[in-house]
Amino acid sequence: MHAEQPRNPGTPLDLHAVEARAFDDTRLGSEAREIAARFDPSPDDRTRWLLRAVACMDLTTLSGDDTPQRVRALCARARQPMHADFLERLGAADLTVAAVCVYHAMIAPALAALNGSGIPVSAVAAGFPHGLSPLSARVAEIEASVAAGATEIDVVIARHLALSADWPALYEEIRTFREACGTAHMKVILATGELGSLSTVACASQVAMQAGADFIKTSTGKEKVNATLPAALIMLREIRGYHAATGFRVGFKPAGGISTAALALDYLALVRAELSDEWITPALLRFGASSLLDDIEANLSA
Repeated sequence: MHAEQPRNPGTPLDLHAVEARAFDDTRLGSEAREIAARFDPSPDDRTRWLLRAVACMDLTTLSGDDTPQRVRALCARARQPMHADFLERLGAADLTVAAVCVYHAMIAPALAALNGSGIPVSAVAAGFPHGLSPLSARVAEIEASVAAGATEIDVVIARHLALSADWPALYEEIRTFREACGTAHMKVILATGELGSLSTVACASQVAMQAGADFIKTSTGKEKVNATLPAALIMLREIRGYHAATGFRVGFKPAGGISTAALALDYLALVRAELSDEWITPALLRFGASSLLDDIEANLSA
């Protein structure tokens, strides 16, 4: 990761804390939009915030037709997200993205292409995107990706455990994933668009953090509904509460459908409002992105 800080070791499962998360979902959408609307930076500040968004980006390719050539091109973009002279004019000549995220098969070419850059490789694992393969296979995939050199692992939960409120089973699953990750940082994908209610999102967020998640992440990018501002808002509030209770900071990764600079600013507004500017660093905030970088570059060069 990009900054040294104590990792979240997790806690014993506290079912009372999990099951206490019940609230009125209907208000969160308007509340999230109001928070985002209040964030109205000046043009210069807007440029700085968008550059920070780039620095917090997991540049991603997760397609069935990925090739080493495509991954090498992605890694070149990760090293230099925009034209060098343009970055120089913006005072951001050293800007890179936070990480490159790929499937297991593409770890080796990504590592080779990023050699010497300090940019980590993240691999999706644990039966991504559905999480329905046997647990032993999901654990073996995590271990294989760590052995191949990925230092960040994006795992996906089995959604049926959250939908049936089987919190002990979900906790044990994520705890097993954490052990398989070893020293690699673990981002837990909740697939919020498939969890049915924001109360369930809150419960799943709490279980993931108790089980030792370094980040909680909204979506795989493969669901019909991916990242949304209301889901982000409740996840951020769960992170804030967990930090208040334990002293450990858990990161946040919105992913899936965040393709415009304006939407990235909305998510930055939520993070600032709920967690403070201190969370807007690659160590604690990531955007899962493929096309977002293009739109940010277009906005900055307009």
